[in-house]
Amino acid sequence: MTIQTPVKKAKHIPTEREQAFLDTVVNAKYDRQIIAGIKKFATGNVPEDMQGFYSPEELQALEDLKGTGLDVEARMPVKITRHYFDIAKTSKPIQVLVKASPRETYDLDGSADPGKQMSYSPVEGLIHKYELGLIYVVGTCSAHCRFCYREELIAKKEIEREDGTVAAKGMAQLVDIVSYIKEHNRLVAENGGRHPDTGRERLREILMSGGDPMVLTNKNIGAWLAGLSEAGIESIRLGTKELAFYPDRFDATFFDMLDKFHVAYPETRFRLMVHFNHPDEFLKKDENGNYIDVPGGGLEWIESTKRAIVELGKRQWLTVDNQAPIIKGINNDPDALRIMQRELKRNKVENHYFFCGRDIIGHKAFNVPIEEAWRILNESQKGLSGVETHARLSITHYKGKTEVVAVSNTPAPGIPGGEKGVIVMKLLRGAADAPDRGKITILGRNPDAIWFSGYNDRVIYDEAGLFDEVQ
Repeated sequence: MTIQTPVKKAKHIPTEREQAFLDTVVNAKYDRQIIAGIKKFATGNVPEDMQGFYSPEELQALEDLKGTGLDVEARMPVKITRHYFDIAKTSKPIQVLVKASPRETYDLDGSADPGKQMSYSPVEGLIHKYELGLIYVVGTCSAHCRFCYREELIAKKEIEREDGTVAAKGMAQLVDIVSYIKEHNRLVAENGGRHPDTGRERLREILMSGGDPMVLTNKNIGAWLAGLSEAGIESIRLGTKELAFYPDRFDATFFDMLDKFHVAYPETRFRLMVHFNHPDEFLKKDENGNYIDVPGGGLEWIESTKRAIVELGKRQWLTVDNQAPIIKGINNDPDALRIMQRELKRNKVENHYFFCGRDIIGHKAFNVPIEEAWRILNESQKGLSGVETHARLSITHYKGKTEVVAVSNTPAPGIPGGEKGVIVMKLLRGAADAPDRGKITILGRNPDAIWFSGYNDRVIYDEAGLFDEVQ
């Protein structure tokens, strides 16, 4: 009988500089007081003040779907922190964001692999679709947004790969990612500055994502930062919603790790990509539900969130950018978005992107019509200064991020198909070497369209090739 010996996976071996940095990093313990699963609310196995978060009727409706093809928790697990509950109990938009609802599975139309990301995954856990690489470093968050763009990852769903195999998405391993970066950049250098197959330039930027990297320990985060820097990465982004879910994670040990990383790797840029959807996530309210003015300007923040933002703002070598989708019942409100953009910019947080809802499974429960999203953002930016209105509206096509540039309010005379007005889109970022970046598409208006498919019969001019394939 032959006994097969398990093959040991290679491990990343830190350089002396990496190890010297990691030896200084301190981990801390955190008490997020997470409640996971509807069952705990249904059985009353939650703190007393949380027991009415779901009504008996809401719990029964969710229970009726349990174990069926419309099981809401099979689509996206339920999870909330104590900090976020304290915000949600007095905020309807935040309740919509985090509370499960049967409407999520009434229509399960959507893509198992939004954006066709697995077509650009040369290494497990890495998406190299654009000029930067995105890596899945963890498969969970402190709490779960019901509209999550990564519902297939968080819910550990199996999806079809390019080779026809079916499996859940795996997490990136540092040794594999470092090896890929070095090999990619070697081929670029040997080929005159462009990759011989994809035409891409050297890989110099990585986005750490998931899940939320901030649920990892300081040492784990530090290991990624140092390993990527040693591999030649010049700019590292870390995507997180932890400032909303559990801002106390941004404690003295985390900032100490960041500061020591900057000393060890001073040339590496660090960008924190945060995810605030609504001003209720970071602003205090009075007993009447109104935001509180601060003498001299601005609004009063939740203390723990403000403390983290102030600490981040002290470090000139890092930047903080916010991006968020516009979601039905949460932030499809120009006034809320105006307040959010103004207050974030005031506190050194750039307004990066707002997104139209993505075509995830169940997206019809969440997505605002594309033209309505454009109107909401446009209205929200009235009264803001030029530096406060940097955010653009993007919708993620399989070819790349696409800006919704303009929607006309009147008919377009002389343009066949433009009798009810037009919508203009522009390809902002393209896959591989971005051959169509900057090209535009003009469509006849459809106020009900929540995805590209709503315009399949209204294409007027498609220089960008957004409708080369039926959406």
